[in-house]
Amino acid sequence: MTEKVHTMHEPADESVDSAARSTGGVAAPANKLIFSVNDLSVDYGAFTAVRDVTLGIYANDITAFIGPSGCGKSTVLRCFNRMNDTIKSAKVHGSILYHDIDLYGPTISATQVRRHIGMVFQKPNPFPKSIYDNVAYGPRLAGLKNKSELDELVETSLRGAALWDEVKDRLKSSALGLSGGQQQRLCIGRALAVKPDVILMDEPCSALDPIATARIEDLMQEIKQQYTIIIVTHNMQQAARVSDRTAFFTTEVNSESDRRTGVLVEYGRTDSIFSQPVDDRTEQYVTGRFG
Repeated sequence: MTEKVHTMHEPADESVDSAARSTGGVAAPANKLIFSVNDLSVDYGAFTAVRDVTLGIYANDITAFIGPSGCGKSTVLRCFNRMNDTIKSAKVHGSILYHDIDLYGPTISATQVRRHIGMVFQKPNPFPKSIYDNVAYGPRLAGLKNKSELDELVETSLRGAALWDEVKDRLKSSALGLSGGQQQRLCIGRALAVKPDVILMDEPCSALDPIATARIEDLMQEIKQQYTIIIVTHNMQQAARVSDRTAFFTTEVNSESDRRTGVLVEYGRTDSIFSQPVDDRTEQYVTGRFG
């Protein structure tokens, strides 16, 4: 997939920037549509990993993607900030509209997309730098050099990640010395520092103990007042606890390749998905009889 890169002053990037600024730092109106996904499919070479995904993501909701391993949850998540662009064999079909802008349009830069749609990965991945420099990295890359402004932004971001009180006296210490749960919250703070509109979380608690997991879940509930969150999780209890909407994916055998391809089975309010699913496959999965 070829990426065309623009600078901030060019029209294509201004369209992305203005869209993100429409909610910048202020909670968007309830149920405002942020993403419209239409007939999304992803191929890795000749293999179709996931196909025909259509759904909408709403502002200030936590949306959970659940389903068995290999059903395309993470593949779809990575489409929202064009992380699949980094895989040479990946081809994305269909469209993802972000504030009515096609993220895969020929004039849209993947770099700009990622400035507004941040990501937290399954395993905490702090840089081998100080706690301060981890959080300041993105803003510095974007051109922020003023120390007092950086200091304020680092504090604000770490407070947003519920980590400030634990690290304020050791900001110059290596981030690698933090516990796993603290490292994951640092990664969330690092994502917040570039002031995104959306935060993607790919199994953010899978490597954490129950106490650290609870803190991350509490944090998600706090920051969703300002951000839209999409989370991939294998933990159905977690999806039921934290999400407003849930999408259930599964796999079907591809008749052409005899390999399994991910499909979206059902999407709706979380309470309905878990208590009154429409599709039998969803009921079997959430009740533990399948998957």
